[in-house]
Amino acid sequence: MEGVAAAAKSPGKVYFTGGATALLLKFREQTLDIDIKLDPEPQGVFEAIALLKDRLNLNIELASPADFIPAADDWRERSPYIDRIGAVDFFHYDLSLQALAKLERGHEQDLRDVTDLVLQGYVTTDELQRRFSQIEPKLLRYPALDARQFAKKVRDFITHFGNERK
Repeated sequence: MEGVAAAAKSPGKVYFTGGATALLLKFREQTLDIDIKLDPEPQGVFEAIALLKDRLNLNIELASPADFIPAADDWRERSPYIDRIGAVDFFHYDLSLQALAKLERGHEQDLRDVTDLVLQGYVTTDELQRRFSQIEPKLLRYPALDARQFAKKVRDFITHFGNERK
């Protein structure tokens, strides 16, 4: 964050997602890459990313849940604030949408991350169901997604999680 902020030549916002969020929330000790969304993009950030990738030997990708599932209209307002360094504000991308994107992908690590988000109180299963209902009409714009299969993954997680908690 400090490297990006130091290189920024204008104000902007950086939204962390995926493994970066898991690291910052202390769910994991490592991640394969740092996924970010820039909105608005601070000028100079790509130069900083290129340098940081080499210096820190890590992969930084421009990726967010909206690349895989529809974004809810209020995702910015629901993105938890992390810090402001210089002219750059840092956030976690909307945690409920991160959880839904992870459920849709369905990898083992993704499911552990969603479980951690729920167990640590960052999202609730009710919230996941509500958020899915909000984005479900927009799934048509994502032809690679099987809407019925996605809905089943959300239901299965909520059911399984509820049964595990009993």
